[in-house]
Amino acid sequence: MASLTWQQFESLVAEGFRQRGFTVAEKGGAAPEGGVDLILARGTERFLVQCKQWRAQRVPVTIVQELYGVMAAEHAAGGYVVTSGRFTQDAISFAEGRNIELIDGKTLPALLREANNQASASTIAPLTNTKHTSVPACPRCRAPMVARAAKRGANLGSEFWGCRRYPKCTATLAKI
Repeated sequence: MASLTWQQFESLVAEGFRQRGFTVAEKGGAAPEGGVDLILARGTERFLVQCKQWRAQRVPVTIVQELYGVMAAEHAAGGYVVTSGRFTQDAISFAEGRNIELIDGKTLPALLREANNQASASTIAPLTNTKHTSVPACPRCRAPMVARAAKRGANLGSEFWGCRRYPKCTATLAKI
């Protein structure tokens, strides 16, 4: 996992949650959404996920508090903070009793077991979504694409693939 980019790390975490039966929407990058990287859905419940590919330092309580605030504002049923490293004791204490699950470098392999078999750390391998079709690579920059839905216009509600690096890369593909 040490050789993964943060984008590959997020995609791998997303796939781990898909393997656990969640529908996953990837937020993709540095959008100002309170640090939320993934939105999970199962039935009518939504869960928010922050991914932190930190090996050298511990994830502090402020990250967990930030997620908790966004969960309340978004009326999410729960949340996850996933790191390749570890959490501070304050972060662990804050998460207790708040429907936030902390997944650290020791417990992460259980989440990623199936997903890790499908993706290679050295290449951008196609991952699978909940319909078991390949996630395409961006035709411009080769980053993994993200399933999206049009929010306005003539195609309102239509699903398509958008580049994970949006707005830096605006490539799209039709979702078949």
